[in-house]
Amino acid sequence: MAEIIDLYNVDRELTGKTARRGEPLEEGTYRMVVHVCIFNSKGEMLIQKRADDIARWPSYWDISVGGGASAGDTSRMAAERETAEELGLSIDFSDRRPVISVNFSDGFDDFYTIEMDLSPEDLQLQTEEVADARWASREEIEAMIDDGRFIPYQKDLIGYLFFAREGRGTWNL
Repeated sequence: MAEIIDLYNVDRELTGKTARRGEPLEEGTYRMVVHVCIFNSKGEMLIQKRADDIARWPSYWDISVGGGASAGDTSRMAAERETAEELGLSIDFSDRRPVISVNFSDGFDDFYTIEMDLSPEDLQLQTEEVADARWASREEIEAMIDDGRFIPYQKDLIGYLFFAREGRGTWNL
């Protein structure tokens, strides 16, 4: 059964309309995606290798967690759900805000950062979506983007996520 998603207008307000995940969206409507970047105390990001038979970007390395919001989800709810589903981690996002929200052609993508030390071997990976997980430095991720093993995010976005992991914003106050 196809998952149902909420649709938003350009102002990021719910339209009251829904769609099936993966289907083209009605003109002027948008979907919500979330990513969670988990960093350790050494400043490395937990990255995941996407399953070989997943529809988009199979076998590519990716940010710690990512996925679309389901109908009824807020951004924080989607981040909690995706983190639990993909990695088996229960994290409370009720007091967190995205460090950045990025617009793309048919939606917007909220990025959250978390710092926690854990062993990738202790994660409960959702094998239908995630094949592996490991820690990586910013330089390693950028090299993986260059050689085609990582989803081709803009390197400036990756750099900002590493910068923002400590709760820093765009201003020095």
